[in-house]
This record gives sequence, structure tokens and C-alpha cells, in this order.
Amino acid sequence: MSSDPSTLDPGASGTLHTTQTVPAHRRRAYWREALSQTFGAVDMGVPDEVDRGTIRTSPLGPVQTVTVDGDPLRAHRTRRLIAGSDDDYVVVKLLCGGAARVEQDDREAHVRPGQLFVYDMARPVRLTLPERFRTKSLVLPREVLGLSESELRQITAAPLGSESAVGGLLTPLLSRLVDSAATYPQRTGELIARNVVDLVQTLAEERIGRGTEDSASGARTSLVRIRAYIDRHLAHPELSPDSIARAHHISVRYLHKLFELEDITVSRWIQQRRLEHCRRDLARRDAAHLTVAAVAHRWGFTSASHFSRVFRTAYGISPAAWRDSALRPRTASLRGGTPVHPASLPVAPAVSA
Repeated sequence: MSSDPSTLDPGASGTLHTTQTVPAHRRRAYWREALSQTFGAVDMGVPDEVDRGTIRTSPLGPVQTVTVDGDPLRAHRTRRLIAGSDDDYVVVKLLCGGAARVEQDDREAHVRPGQLFVYDMARPVRLTLPERFRTKSLVLPREVLGLSESELRQITAAPLGSESAVGGLLTPLLSRLVDSAATYPQRTGELIARNVVDLVQTLAEERIGRGTEDSASGARTSLVRIRAYIDRHLAHPELSPDSIARAHHISVRYLHKLFELEDITVSRWIQQRRLEHCRRDLARRDAAHLTVAAVAHRWGFTSASHFSRVFRTAYGISPAAWRDSALRPRTASLRGGTPVHPASLPVAPAVSA
């Protein structure tokens, strides 16, 4: 925290930058620095005489909420500045007052009050606010938004207004979240921010046309690729919907949406594939020296008791009994029981390919 008296701390959950207590001759330099600290390194153009300006920020998990009231300005993030920084952020901005022009990815958009727009700090962008303005923003790491670079390029520098049902829901929710961010307990704030990010993702998907017939084959292709990734990483106990989504640069919500095509949850798919590999290994004579727990651990199960429960639920037999019947299918009859041959064991519930 700066020792400048114009930088105030209203609490651990928020920061305020204001020119109110800064001498007139220092306001311009102070305001340029405050904006750059908040939004990343940019070439900043502000009036020679800054009247007043205020920036309020509050963190919500990985997301930063920002409200800015200020005089006209121009901000240009150049390739040179990008190369010298690690600001890999996306800004979702609501224009509350004034006017704005944003230029990125060979597009230029004029934004009106009440409209949202998005820009990516990892690529050159130019933002012009030609009159006194008020904005509310979410500044979030690129991976939180969960869009690939090609998808992100389709929604930058384009107003995302309230003309759609999702946009009409998102705009007031984002505004209220930014206003009240500093008042939430940490966990509550993170959950609310996650919901807002989900709506941003939904609005982006609506904008780029996901959900149309043209995207159906793409969704199926993505699903095949993700299932192959899951199979390659089954042995990793930390494999989860979150890690899978991050690896494929998509949101967890969209990942779940893809698996709805299979009528199964992501977690259930992972468990089913692990069980299938465990069942196979337990029936192999060259793996007979491994304990049941070792086989379970080999395929990502961290608890032997949990593995035994889910194995019995899926197949109607304990892992140990399955191994015994698979390796010595005739011994059960010698003990007076009915032999259980591997071929007779039910498979896990079928999932369409």
C-alpha cells in the first residue's frame, strides 16, 4: 500500500485511490499511475488538468472488481508494453456513464451507457473515453473466463448489451456485485463472482454461436478429445472437472454441458473409466503380485475402502472376490459354490460413444 494519503484502505477487502487530497499540480501524474496500477501497463493520455478521479477495487478470489469515476482519457496497450509485462487478464467492463470507444482485433465499437464490453490485456487494445465517465469492471485472469483465444477474439471490442435475456440478467448483477463486493465474506463473494463469470461465459457462447447446429460437430469433437485426455490422466488422483477444464481452456460449466451429450457427469465418467481399468488389472495374472489397494492407487483411487465400495456398487462383487474368480474360476465350484467367470461379470453402465 502506498504511503500517499490519497490512497486509502477502507478494509482488508478493498482499496480506494482518489485525487481528492492530491495537490492540483500532482493530480495528473498520480491519476495516470493509479489507472496503470489497476488495469496494467498502458500508454495513458489524460487531461492536463485532472479535476477529480476515484478508483475503488475489491478482490473476490481470483477476480478483481473495479469502479472508476474520472475525467476523459485515452488508454493504449501496445505490443511493447505487453512484451514487458505479465498482465494476462481479461477485462469485462460496464459503461455506466459517459461514452466509450474500444478497438481490438481489427474491430472498433462505440459503447453506450448500460452496455458491457470485453477486452484482452494480452493483445493490443485502445480505449477512449471522450467525456467524464463511470465504469464498473471485472478484471479476471484469462483462465478463469475459460474461453480459448480464438473464442475470446470473437467477443472483444463488441458491445454485449441487454438486448438478450442473458445480457439483461448479467448487466444489473455485475453492477450490484461491483458495488457491494467489499461487504461480502470471502467465500460468499467468490461464489457470487463465479456465478457472474458463468453468465459472462454464457453470453460469450451466445455471441459466438455455441448451441447452434453448426457447433454440434465441434462439441462432439471436443468431447472426444477430452475423453482421450481423461484416459491419459486417470492415474493422477488430482484429475477433476476443474483440472480438465483448465487444460482445455474452457469453463467447468461448459465441460459439464459437453458431458450432458453422454448423459453422464464428468466425475462419474472418470470413476467409471478408473473402475474399468482396475477390473481389467485385477483379472491379469501378471498383476497378481499387486494388492487390491495397489491396483486402486495405480488408477487414481486414494482410498482403498472407497474403491471397494464403488467397485461393489458397480459390479455387484468385491474387488477381492472378482480377482479370485477371475484368476481361479474353477475353485469356487470345489468349495461348493457357483463359479463366477470373468465373462459373466456385468460391465459398468454403458455410455454412448
